[in-house]
Amino acid sequence: MTRPAAVIFDLDGTLIDSESIALDVGARLLDGMGIVDGHAILSRLVGVDGGEGRRRLQNLAGPGFDVEAFARVWETEAEAAFATGVPLMNGADTLLDQLASLDLPRAVATNSRTAGALAKLGSAGLLHHFGERNVVGVDAVARAKPAPDVFLEAARRLDADPAACLVFEDSAIGVAAALAAGMRVVQIPDMSHPATGSDHLIAENLLDGARRAGLLI
Repeated sequence: MTRPAAVIFDLDGTLIDSESIALDVGARLLDGMGIVDGHAILSRLVGVDGGEGRRRLQNLAGPGFDVEAFARVWETEAEAAFATGVPLMNGADTLLDQLASLDLPRAVATNSRTAGALAKLGSAGLLHHFGERNVVGVDAVARAKPAPDVFLEAARRLDADPAACLVFEDSAIGVAAALAAGMRVVQIPDMSHPATGSDHLIAENLLDGARRAGLLI
C-alpha cells in the first residue's frame, strides 16, 4: 500500500482522551441538576460541533433546560480539567514520533474551536508535532464535520493532494467528513460505534491502524 504524502488527525478521542473527561464533567453537572443518565445523553453529542451539540442537547433535555448556561459552565469546568493534563490515546506519542522520523507532514482537523484545540494539544505535550498553523479548528472553515471543510483546509495548509492524505478518526461523523474530502481513513472507535462500510479501515488503536494502512512497517 502506498505511503501517504501527509497525515491528518482528528483530536478528541483520536489523539487525546479528552472526550471521557468532558463527559465525566458534563454528567456530574447534569446530575447536580437532577438529570439522570448524563453520560448516555452526552455521548450522543460525540463528534459534533458545539452549535449542533447544543441543539441536540436541548432536544434531549427538554424545553425548560437552559442549554446555553449549561454549555458555558461545562466548557469552563472541562477546560479546567484539561489544564491539569490530558491523557494520550494508546499509541499516539509513539506514532507521532515515528511520523516525525519519516518527515511526513502532519495536521489536526477538529470540530473543536482552534484555541481550545491548541490548549489541549499543549496540555498533552503534542503541539510541537504540528505547530499552530497546522491545527485547523471548526472556526477556521465554513462548515463543521460531516462536511469535508476542516480536512480540505488541513490538506491545503500542508500543500498536499487530499487524495494522498491519510486520516485518523474516532467518530462516524469524522469518517464521513474525511471520505467526503476524498481521503483515505482509519477509524479507531472510542466513545461511539464504528461507521459501517468497506470504504475505510477500522482498527483497534493508532499503531495497528497505521500498520494496516501501510504507513508503518
